[in-house]
Amino acid sequence: MKRLLASLLASALLAAPALAERSELGELQLSEVVGGLQHPWALAFLPGGQGSLITERPGRLRWLDGQGNLGPALAGVPVVFARGQGGLLDVALSPSFAADRLVYLSYAEADESGDKAGTAVGRGRLKEDMSALEGFQVIFRQQPKLSEGIHFGSRLAFDSQGFLFVSLGENNQRATAQDLDKLQGKLVRLNPDGSVPTDNPFVGRAGVRAEIWSYGHRNPQGLALNPLSGRIWLHEHGPRGGDEINIPKKGRNYGWPLATHGVNYSFLPIPEARGERVAGTEPPHHVWEKSPALSGMAFYDAERFPAWRQSLFVGALADQALIRLQLDGDKVVHEERLLQGRGWRIRDVRLGPDGFLYLLTDAPDGKLLRLGLLE
Repeated sequence: MKRLLASLLASALLAAPALAERSELGELQLSEVVGGLQHPWALAFLPGGQGSLITERPGRLRWLDGQGNLGPALAGVPVVFARGQGGLLDVALSPSFAADRLVYLSYAEADESGDKAGTAVGRGRLKEDMSALEGFQVIFRQQPKLSEGIHFGSRLAFDSQGFLFVSLGENNQRATAQDLDKLQGKLVRLNPDGSVPTDNPFVGRAGVRAEIWSYGHRNPQGLALNPLSGRIWLHEHGPRGGDEINIPKKGRNYGWPLATHGVNYSFLPIPEARGERVAGTEPPHHVWEKSPALSGMAFYDAERFPAWRQSLFVGALADQALIRLQLDGDKVVHEERLLQGRGWRIRDVRLGPDGFLYLLTDAPDGKLLRLGLLE
Protein backbone atom coordinates (compact mmCIF):
# COMPACT_ATOMS: atom_id res chain seq x y z
CA MET A 1 0.00 0.00 0.00
CA LYS A 2 2.82 2.40 0.91
CA ARG A 3 4.53 1.64 -2.41
CA LEU A 4 1.31 2.39 -4.31
CA LEU A 5 0.81 5.68 -2.46
CA ALA A 6 4.43 6.70 -3.14
CA SER A 7 4.00 5.91 -6.83
CA LEU A 8 0.78 7.92 -7.02
CA LEU A 9 2.42 10.86 -5.23
CA ALA A 10 5.40 10.80 -7.58
CA SER A 11 3.09 10.74 -10.58
CA ALA A 12 1.10 13.66 -9.19
CA LEU A 13 4.27 15.68 -8.62
CA LEU A 14 5.42 15.08 -12.19
CA ALA A 15 2.01 16.05 -13.57
CA ALA A 16 1.74 19.27 -11.57
CA PRO A 17 2.98 22.30 -13.53
CA ALA A 18 5.53 23.84 -11.18
CA LEU A 19 5.99 26.77 -13.54
CA ALA A 20 3.77 28.14 -16.26
CA GLU A 21 3.92 30.77 -18.96
CA ARG A 22 2.16 31.50 -22.17
CA SER A 23 3.31 30.66 -25.66
CA GLU A 24 1.86 31.64 -29.00
CA LEU A 25 -0.12 28.40 -28.99
CA GLY A 26 -1.44 28.55 -25.43
CA GLU A 27 -0.32 28.29 -21.84
CA LEU A 28 2.60 25.99 -21.13
CA GLN A 29 2.80 23.45 -18.34
CA LEU A 30 6.29 22.86 -17.05
CA SER A 31 7.51 20.59 -14.27
CA GLU A 32 10.83 19.39 -12.93
CA VAL A 33 11.21 15.63 -13.17
CA VAL A 34 14.55 15.39 -11.39
CA GLY A 35 17.46 17.63 -10.41
CA GLY A 36 20.95 17.06 -9.12
CA LEU A 37 22.41 16.00 -12.47
CA GLN A 38 26.00 17.03 -13.17
CA HIS A 39 26.14 18.54 -16.65
CA PRO A 40 23.60 16.14 -18.19
CA TRP A 41 24.10 15.78 -21.92
CA ALA A 42 21.58 13.35 -23.40
CA LEU A 43 18.46 11.33 -22.70
CA ALA A 44 17.01 8.12 -24.14
CA PHE A 45 13.63 6.64 -23.20
CA LEU A 46 13.40 2.94 -22.47
CA PRO A 47 10.36 1.08 -23.82
CA GLY A 48 7.50 -0.26 -21.72
CA GLY A 49 7.51 2.46 -19.08
CA GLN A 50 10.95 1.42 -17.78
CA GLY A 51 12.10 5.03 -17.46
CA SER A 52 15.08 6.55 -19.22
CA LEU A 53 18.87 6.69 -19.42
CA ILE A 54 20.69 9.99 -18.88
CA THR A 55 24.35 10.75 -19.58
CA GLU A 56 26.34 13.09 -17.36
CA ARG A 57 29.36 14.64 -19.03
CA PRO A 58 31.90 13.72 -16.28
CA GLY A 59 31.37 10.07 -17.29
CA ARG A 60 28.25 8.68 -15.64
CA LEU A 61 25.25 6.93 -17.17
CA ARG A 62 22.19 7.09 -14.87
CA TRP A 63 18.89 5.23 -14.86
CA LEU A 64 15.78 7.24 -14.05
CA ASP A 65 12.91 4.88 -13.27
CA GLY A 66 9.29 5.45 -14.25
CA GLN A 67 8.51 7.04 -10.88
CA GLY A 68 11.23 9.70 -11.16
CA ASN A 69 13.81 7.98 -8.93
CA LEU A 70 17.41 8.48 -10.05
CA GLY A 71 19.69 5.49 -9.62
CA PRO A 72 23.46 5.34 -9.13
CA ALA A 73 25.90 5.37 -12.03
CA LEU A 74 25.77 2.23 -14.16
CA ALA A 75 28.83 0.00 -14.33
CA GLY A 76 30.45 -0.94 -17.64
CA VAL A 77 30.65 2.60 -19.05
CA PRO A 78 33.93 3.50 -20.80
CA VAL A 79 36.53 5.87 -19.36
CA VAL A 80 36.03 9.29 -20.95
CA PHE A 81 38.14 12.37 -21.67
CA ALA A 82 36.28 14.72 -19.29
CA ARG A 83 37.97 17.96 -20.22
CA GLY A 84 36.38 21.14 -21.60
CA GLN A 85 33.42 20.09 -23.73
CA GLY A 86 34.53 16.46 -23.64
CA GLY A 87 33.14 13.60 -21.60
CA LEU A 88 30.25 11.16 -21.85
CA LEU A 89 27.96 12.62 -24.48
CA ASP A 90 25.08 11.06 -26.43
CA VAL A 91 23.04 7.92 -25.77
CA ALA A 92 20.78 6.01 -28.16
CA LEU A 93 18.96 2.69 -28.09
CA SER A 94 19.34 0.05 -30.75
CA PRO A 95 16.38 0.01 -33.18
CA SER A 96 15.91 -3.61 -32.05
CA PHE A 97 16.40 -2.85 -28.34
CA ALA A 98 13.46 -5.04 -27.28
CA ALA A 99 15.38 -8.05 -28.60
CA ASP A 100 19.05 -7.13 -28.10
CA ARG A 101 18.99 -4.52 -25.26
CA LEU A 102 21.93 -2.70 -26.89
CA VAL A 103 22.69 0.85 -25.75
CA TYR A 104 24.96 3.09 -27.85
CA LEU A 105 27.14 5.79 -26.28
CA SER A 106 29.25 8.51 -27.84
CA TYR A 107 32.03 10.06 -25.81
CA ALA A 108 35.35 11.87 -25.94
CA GLU A 109 38.23 9.38 -25.91
CA ALA A 110 41.84 10.32 -25.14
CA ASP A 111 44.83 9.37 -27.24
CA GLU A 112 47.75 7.44 -25.76
CA SER A 113 49.34 10.61 -24.40
CA GLY A 114 46.14 11.72 -22.70
CA ASP A 115 46.57 15.23 -24.13
CA LYS A 116 44.26 15.04 -27.14
CA ALA A 117 41.00 13.30 -27.85
CA GLY A 118 38.43 12.41 -30.46
CA THR A 119 34.87 11.16 -30.53
CA ALA A 120 34.28 7.44 -30.06
CA VAL A 121 31.12 5.33 -30.20
CA GLY A 122 30.51 2.02 -28.50
CA ARG A 123 27.69 -0.23 -27.44
CA GLY A 124 26.88 -2.56 -24.57
CA ARG A 125 23.95 -4.67 -23.40
CA LEU A 126 21.79 -3.15 -20.65
CA LYS A 127 21.29 -5.56 -17.76
CA GLU A 128 17.71 -6.36 -16.83
CA ASP A 129 18.22 -4.79 -13.40
CA MET A 130 19.52 -1.56 -14.98
CA SER A 131 22.78 -1.76 -13.05
CA ALA A 132 25.33 -2.02 -15.87
CA LEU A 133 26.19 -2.19 -19.53
CA GLU A 134 27.64 -5.62 -20.25
CA GLY A 135 30.23 -6.39 -22.92
CA PHE A 136 30.79 -2.78 -23.96
CA GLN A 137 32.70 -2.59 -27.26
CA VAL A 138 34.00 0.40 -29.19
CA ILE A 139 32.65 0.27 -32.76
CA PHE A 140 33.94 3.59 -34.11
CA ARG A 141 36.75 6.05 -33.45
CA GLN A 142 37.27 9.51 -34.94
CA GLN A 143 40.73 9.64 -36.46
CA PRO A 144 43.07 11.35 -36.01
CA LYS A 145 42.55 12.54 -32.43
CA LEU A 146 43.02 16.32 -32.55
CA SER A 147 40.79 17.92 -29.89
CA GLU A 148 42.24 19.56 -26.81
CA GLY A 149 38.74 19.71 -25.29
CA ILE A 150 36.28 21.26 -27.73
CA HIS A 151 34.12 20.56 -30.80
CA PHE A 152 33.35 16.87 -30.44
CA GLY A 153 29.91 17.08 -32.10
CA SER A 154 28.80 13.64 -31.02
CA ARG A 155 25.09 13.14 -31.67
CA LEU A 156 23.74 9.71 -32.64
CA ALA A 157 20.68 8.90 -34.76
CA PHE A 158 19.37 5.82 -36.54
CA ASP A 159 17.54 6.30 -39.82
CA SER A 160 14.46 4.38 -40.98
CA GLN A 161 16.70 1.68 -42.55
CA GLY A 162 18.62 1.10 -39.35
CA PHE A 163 21.85 2.86 -40.35
CA LEU A 164 23.66 4.72 -37.56
CA PHE A 165 24.62 8.35 -38.18
CA VAL A 166 27.26 10.05 -35.99
CA SER A 167 27.96 13.79 -36.09
CA LEU A 168 31.60 14.76 -35.59
CA GLY A 169 33.01 18.16 -34.73
CA GLU A 170 36.17 19.48 -36.35
CA ASN A 171 37.97 19.69 -32.98
CA ASN A 172 38.53 23.42 -33.61
CA GLN A 173 40.87 22.49 -36.47
CA ARG A 174 38.89 24.31 -39.16
CA ALA A 175 40.61 23.09 -42.31
CA THR A 176 40.14 19.43 -41.42
CA ALA A 177 36.40 19.70 -42.13
CA GLN A 178 37.38 19.77 -45.83
CA ASP A 179 39.95 16.96 -45.59
CA LEU A 180 38.40 13.70 -46.75
CA ASP A 181 41.21 11.63 -45.28
CA LYS A 182 40.19 12.78 -41.77
CA LEU A 183 37.02 12.33 -39.75
CA GLN A 184 36.87 15.86 -38.31
CA GLY A 185 33.84 17.96 -39.31
CA LYS A 186 31.97 15.03 -40.81
CA LEU A 187 28.68 13.20 -40.61
CA VAL A 188 29.40 9.48 -40.83
CA ARG A 189 27.06 6.62 -41.66
CA LEU A 190 27.65 3.15 -40.24
CA ASN A 191 26.05 -0.23 -39.94
CA PRO A 192 24.87 -0.93 -36.37
CA ASP A 193 28.06 -2.93 -35.69
CA GLY A 194 30.27 -0.04 -36.83
CA SER A 195 31.17 -1.47 -40.24
CA VAL A 196 30.84 0.70 -43.34
CA PRO A 197 27.77 0.35 -45.58
CA THR A 198 28.77 -0.62 -49.11
CA ASP A 199 26.72 2.23 -50.62
CA ASN A 200 28.38 5.04 -48.67
CA PRO A 201 29.42 7.80 -51.10
CA PHE A 202 33.20 7.42 -50.84
CA VAL A 203 33.54 3.66 -50.57
CA GLY A 204 36.47 2.46 -52.70
CA ARG A 205 37.92 5.93 -53.25
CA ALA A 206 41.65 6.07 -52.44
CA GLY A 207 42.69 8.41 -49.64
CA VAL A 208 39.12 9.05 -48.47
CA ARG A 209 37.47 7.78 -45.31
CA ALA A 210 34.69 5.41 -46.35
CA GLU A 211 32.63 6.22 -43.23
CA ILE A 212 31.85 9.75 -44.48
CA TRP A 213 28.30 10.61 -45.52
CA SER A 214 28.74 14.42 -45.72
CA TYR A 215 31.45 16.91 -44.77
CA GLY A 216 32.22 20.58 -44.19
CA HIS A 217 30.51 20.65 -40.79
CA ARG A 218 31.78 22.64 -37.80
CA ASN A 219 30.39 21.27 -34.52
CA PRO A 220 27.06 19.46 -35.02
CA GLN A 221 25.23 18.91 -31.72
CA GLY A 222 21.78 18.18 -33.11
CA LEU A 223 20.81 15.12 -35.14
CA ALA A 224 17.35 13.62 -35.60
CA LEU A 225 15.25 11.61 -38.00
CA ASN A 226 12.35 13.58 -39.48
CA PRO A 227 9.46 11.12 -39.06
CA LEU A 228 7.48 12.72 -41.88
CA SER A 229 10.14 12.64 -44.60
CA GLY A 230 12.32 9.82 -43.25
CA ARG A 231 15.42 11.99 -43.69
CA ILE A 232 18.12 12.84 -41.16
CA TRP A 233 18.34 16.49 -40.12
CA LEU A 234 21.43 18.04 -38.51
CA HIS A 235 22.20 21.36 -36.87
CA GLU A 236 25.58 22.78 -36.05
CA HIS A 237 27.25 25.61 -34.20
CA GLY A 238 28.63 28.43 -36.29
CA PRO A 239 31.45 30.58 -34.88
CA ARG A 240 30.18 34.07 -33.89
CA GLY A 241 27.02 33.88 -36.00
CA GLY A 242 26.02 31.33 -38.58
CA ASP A 243 24.42 28.50 -36.59
CA GLU A 244 22.63 26.40 -39.20
CA ILE A 245 20.30 23.52 -39.93
CA ASN A 246 21.06 21.16 -42.80
CA ILE A 247 19.41 18.10 -44.34
CA PRO A 248 22.66 16.33 -45.24
CA LYS A 249 22.76 14.66 -48.61
CA LYS A 250 25.03 11.83 -49.67
CA GLY A 251 28.56 13.02 -50.43
CA ARG A 252 27.78 16.75 -50.22
CA ASN A 253 30.02 19.51 -48.85
CA TYR A 254 28.35 21.84 -46.33
CA GLY A 255 31.00 24.49 -46.56
CA TRP A 256 32.82 24.98 -43.28
CA PRO A 257 35.17 26.84 -43.10
CA LEU A 258 35.01 28.04 -46.74
CA ALA A 259 31.40 29.20 -46.53
CA THR A 260 29.94 30.69 -43.35
CA HIS A 261 27.58 33.39 -42.13
CA GLY A 262 29.76 33.92 -39.05
CA VAL A 263 33.04 35.49 -38.01
CA ASN A 264 35.66 34.57 -35.44
CA TYR A 265 34.98 35.23 -31.76
CA SER A 266 37.51 38.08 -32.10
CA PHE A 267 35.12 39.63 -34.69
CA LEU A 268 37.80 39.11 -37.35
CA PRO A 269 36.88 37.13 -40.49
CA ILE A 270 37.38 33.37 -40.61
CA PRO A 271 40.75 33.10 -42.45
CA GLU A 272 39.61 30.38 -44.87
CA ALA A 273 36.18 31.86 -45.56
CA ARG A 274 35.32 32.98 -49.10
CA GLY A 275 31.81 34.24 -48.37
CA GLU A 276 28.38 33.08 -47.27
CA ARG A 277 27.84 31.04 -50.44
CA VAL A 278 30.67 29.24 -52.20
CA ALA A 279 30.49 27.23 -55.41
CA GLY A 280 30.64 23.50 -54.79
CA THR A 281 29.18 23.74 -51.30
CA GLU A 282 25.60 23.45 -50.05
CA PRO A 283 23.95 26.56 -48.56
CA PRO A 284 22.35 26.15 -45.13
CA HIS A 285 18.79 24.89 -45.09
CA HIS A 286 18.14 27.43 -42.30
CA VAL A 287 20.59 29.85 -40.70
CA TRP A 288 20.78 32.18 -37.72
CA GLU A 289 22.91 35.28 -38.28
CA LYS A 290 23.23 35.59 -34.47
CA SER A 291 24.13 32.27 -32.89
CA PRO A 292 21.72 30.81 -30.32
CA ALA A 293 24.34 28.04 -29.71
CA LEU A 294 22.18 25.08 -30.66
CA SER A 295 22.14 21.70 -28.92
CA GLY A 296 19.66 18.84 -29.16
CA MET A 297 16.67 18.58 -31.49
CA ALA A 298 13.35 16.77 -31.65
CA PHE A 299 10.55 16.65 -34.19
CA TYR A 300 7.07 16.74 -32.67
CA ASP A 301 4.74 14.18 -34.22
CA ALA A 302 2.74 13.04 -31.16
CA GLU A 303 -1.04 13.25 -30.87
CA ARG A 304 -1.10 14.77 -27.39
CA PHE A 305 -0.61 18.42 -28.38
CA PRO A 306 -1.93 18.86 -31.94
CA ALA A 307 -0.86 22.52 -32.04
CA TRP A 308 2.77 21.40 -31.86
CA ARG A 309 2.61 19.00 -34.77
CA GLN A 310 4.80 20.02 -37.73
CA SER A 311 7.22 21.66 -35.26
CA LEU A 312 10.93 21.13 -34.72
CA PHE A 313 12.26 21.94 -31.24
CA VAL A 314 15.93 22.79 -30.63
CA GLY A 315 17.76 23.79 -27.48
CA ALA A 316 19.78 26.98 -27.16
CA LEU A 317 22.77 27.20 -24.84
CA ALA A 318 23.91 30.82 -25.21
CA ASP A 319 20.39 32.19 -25.68
CA GLN A 320 19.10 30.02 -22.82
CA ALA A 321 15.85 29.11 -24.50
CA LEU A 322 13.91 26.42 -26.29
CA ILE A 323 13.34 27.28 -29.95
CA ARG A 324 10.21 26.06 -31.76
CA LEU A 325 10.45 26.09 -35.54
CA GLN A 326 7.16 25.76 -37.40
CA LEU A 327 7.55 23.66 -40.54
CA ASP A 328 5.68 23.56 -43.83
CA GLY A 329 7.08 20.35 -45.26
CA ASP A 330 10.84 20.89 -44.98
CA LYS A 331 10.56 24.68 -44.99
CA VAL A 332 10.96 26.67 -41.76
CA VAL A 333 8.14 29.24 -41.82
CA HIS A 334 8.13 30.61 -38.25
CA GLU A 335 10.24 30.72 -35.09
CA GLU A 336 9.14 31.02 -31.47
CA ARG A 337 11.33 31.28 -28.36
CA LEU A 338 10.15 29.52 -25.20
CA LEU A 339 11.38 29.49 -21.57
CA GLN A 340 13.43 32.64 -21.96
CA GLY A 341 14.67 34.48 -18.90
CA ARG A 342 15.08 31.38 -16.71
CA GLY A 343 18.83 31.02 -17.18
CA TRP A 344 18.60 27.46 -18.49
CA ARG A 345 21.15 26.26 -21.03
CA ILE A 346 19.07 23.67 -22.90
CA ARG A 347 21.44 20.83 -23.82
CA ASP A 348 19.04 18.13 -25.06
CA VAL A 349 15.46 17.94 -26.30
CA ARG A 350 13.53 14.67 -26.61
CA LEU A 351 9.95 13.70 -27.35
CA GLY A 352 8.69 11.43 -24.60
CA PRO A 353 6.39 8.44 -25.08
CA ASP A 354 3.67 10.40 -23.25
CA GLY A 355 3.69 13.19 -25.86
CA PHE A 356 5.48 15.69 -23.62
CA LEU A 357 8.84 17.26 -24.45
CA TYR A 358 11.72 16.52 -22.10
CA LEU A 359 14.61 18.96 -21.71
CA LEU A 360 18.01 18.66 -20.05
CA THR A 361 19.67 21.76 -18.65
CA ASP A 362 23.47 21.91 -18.80
CA ALA A 363 24.69 22.95 -15.34
CA PRO A 364 26.60 21.57 -12.35
CA ASP A 365 23.14 21.03 -10.83
CA GLY A 366 21.31 20.17 -14.05
CA LYS A 367 17.64 19.30 -14.36
CA LEU A 368 15.34 17.14 -16.42
CA LEU A 369 12.22 19.16 -17.26
CA ARG A 370 8.88 18.11 -18.75
CA LEU A 371 7.06 20.57 -21.01
CA GLY A 372 3.64 20.53 -22.60
CA LEU A 373 0.67 22.72 -23.42
CA LEU A 374 -2.02 23.17 -20.78
CA GLU A 375 -4.76 20.70 -21.59
